[in-house]
Amino acid sequence: MPKKRSGGGLSPTQQAAKFLGVSVLAGSVMAGIALPAVGALGLAAKGSVESFDELPANMRTPPLSQRTTILDVRGDHIATVYSRDRTVVGLKDISPYMQKAIVAIEDSRFYQHGAVDLKGVLRALNRNAQSGGVAEGASTLTQQYVKNVFVEEAGDDPTKVAQATQQTLGRKIRELKYAIQVEEELGKKKILENYLNITFFGQQAYGVEAASQRYFSKRAKDLNLQEAALLAGIVQSPSRYDPVNDEAEATKRRNVVLQRMAEVGDISQADAEKAQRQPVELRVSRPQNGCITAVKGASFFCKYVENVFLSDPVFGRTREERAKVWNQGGLTITTTLDPQAQESVQASLKDHVNQDDQVAAATTLVEPGTGKILGMGQSKPFGYGKDETEYNYSVDSSMGGSNYGFPTGSTFKPFVAAAALEQGRPVTQEYSSPYEMEYPSPVQTCSGKPWVNTGPQKATVENEDESEVGPYRLEEAMAQSVNTYFVQMISDIGLCPVVKMTDNLHVVQGNGEKLPEVPAISLGSRGISPLTMATAYAAFAARGMYCTPIAIESITQKIGDQQKSLEVPKSTCSRAMTEKTADTINTLLRGVVDSGTGQEAGLDDRDSAGKTGTTDERKNAWFVGYTPNLAGAVWVGSATQQVQMEDITIGGVWHDRVYGGRVPGPIWRDAMTGALAGKEAGSFNIVDIPDGGDSDRGDGDRDRGDDDNRNGDDNGGGLIEGLTDGGTFPDPSFSFPEGWIQGGDNGGNNGNGNGGNWP
Repeated sequence: MPKKRSGGGLSPTQQAAKFLGVSVLAGSVMAGIALPAVGALGLAAKGSVESFDELPANMRTPPLSQRTTILDVRGDHIATVYSRDRTVVGLKDISPYMQKAIVAIEDSRFYQHGAVDLKGVLRALNRNAQSGGVAEGASTLTQQYVKNVFVEEAGDDPTKVAQATQQTLGRKIRELKYAIQVEEELGKKKILENYLNITFFGQQAYGVEAASQRYFSKRAKDLNLQEAALLAGIVQSPSRYDPVNDEAEATKRRNVVLQRMAEVGDISQADAEKAQRQPVELRVSRPQNGCITAVKGASFFCKYVENVFLSDPVFGRTREERAKVWNQGGLTITTTLDPQAQESVQASLKDHVNQDDQVAAATTLVEPGTGKILGMGQSKPFGYGKDETEYNYSVDSSMGGSNYGFPTGSTFKPFVAAAALEQGRPVTQEYSSPYEMEYPSPVQTCSGKPWVNTGPQKATVENEDESEVGPYRLEEAMAQSVNTYFVQMISDIGLCPVVKMTDNLHVVQGNGEKLPEVPAISLGSRGISPLTMATAYAAFAARGMYCTPIAIESITQKIGDQQKSLEVPKSTCSRAMTEKTADTINTLLRGVVDSGTGQEAGLDDRDSAGKTGTTDERKNAWFVGYTPNLAGAVWVGSATQQVQMEDITIGGVWHDRVYGGRVPGPIWRDAMTGALAGKEAGSFNIVDIPDGGDSDRGDGDRDRGDDDNRNGDDNGGGLIEGLTDGGTFPDPSFSFPEGWIQGGDNGGNNGNGNGGNWP
């Protein structure tokens, strides 16, 4: 709408608008009209009235926020999330009774007047004067729609909401000018449609479709006369006329609407009286908002999807921009979650760990070669009550996980072996692997400054028991998880190849920081998340190709009645190691489940490989494994790192000592079995490993050398231990030299010791 005519004066429309604006404002000042008394609520022009002509010509109308639906890979519903529960519908999908009821009670002359109803103003002036207060307002549906647009634009910002609803003449001027514009541009039917979609009906329901579903569990187009009148009556005061909490007051208001419909000729008096005699019949559907309502135990996966959206630049340059899109909603997000895999994960967790156990368990399944997250769950459900948690134990802290991840124990050893193979060490590599030894020194680092085993007492490491004495070759050392073997290996190749390998596999600590160049990483002293471990091991299954994890397949967004597709993050795949190295690791780790520490995790119907891990004082137990087409990580332990898993009952079963082969191993086995049921088995490319002679050094039924990192006290002291089922804890008689295990703030906030700030 142009601001001025060619001759320099106002257009006829603007002259009329300005006249109406002045008239309405004058009436507002004199009698309050739709606003209470001037003095009481500050209806003063001083400092609040902008010039009518200085206001922008066009009102900025934000897209209406709607609910977002999250689906699994098959298109089945996982959860609904929203900042405002709203589903936008066209006028054809709204009951005629509803359309008539809202017009009758809110603006009965809607189709006769323009943006402002002068007769309504005069009527309001008269009734308010007679009552001595504010008995009637004079805002038209169009003006109410404009006000709701201001509120919608304010979002959840309390300051902006206050500005959008402030009782000032300045706001009334803006409301009036934009109401005139809306009348000219949209027309009556579109204004009514928009109004019914934007207005608040109480009980977290925005728009008539959500309100109809909330109170009557039906579509808005199916509302009958009594139901429509009830909803129309709520609008004036959603809290006062809430039929759920005050049915009597809501019924009175409904009957007022019915009577008004009769007075304006929408229904007969007889029909109004008949409807007024009917009781209110609600069929309330409670709000199902947020990931806490997700099906199949997928609440944590749902929150991970939300965190991906809020953190990935593909959805907006800044977190604020991304949050705006998320809160606007209208999204249909198809994820990578496989319902068969997810159900299997949850069933396995439920079978082996109880919700009220002292410890928790978390499982994540990832598809090798694609990075798709197929399953994610844990034994303590999402929530804020007893034996519930909001922390997702499977992911890094930046994505809603524990502060630092969890020490991984011997599940880290395959990374050391892969680094050595990439450096040209043969698969038959042999080390003396004594029962106990000082840590060899110096050890080369990427920086060129070697790590040196110094201090009052030099650091030592030992195996599970005195009978575990080398020499060992790599195959048996991996199967039996021999600590001193891998200490010698990392001393041989140096720290830099290991760091480069973990960089290739995107292995970082749970707080997002890189792994330090200290020897303790070889035995799993650092806190890492199950998702990170699962995706790293998936690279072995994919013959050396690492793929970043993804959770989202596609997203469409509905804005009004239009839909568009959004770009989504893609998995990035890169070669982490040669095929020969990956095939060799696969062969070695297959031996772990065939005859080593992970026998209880082995699958009967297909090739499988994996590694056990148990940590300091048995506070964490792991099994990370894979088949050619699925990788998974299972962690069991205390999120606070305060529970030692000895003489403990988990899932109703008593354990004298928990280790990676027991509890995590069976959880992994059952989760993988169900997830892969009916799927092609596939096979590894097996590498021929020359026989190293007599390798029957133990029964393989214990998690040898796997309780491998007694991480130390708050100052970084302690002992790398090799204790497992049946072993005894040696008494530490020394302290590690500074830097051997990297200490954290206040001692142990990185997974070393008990002084950390764990969630």
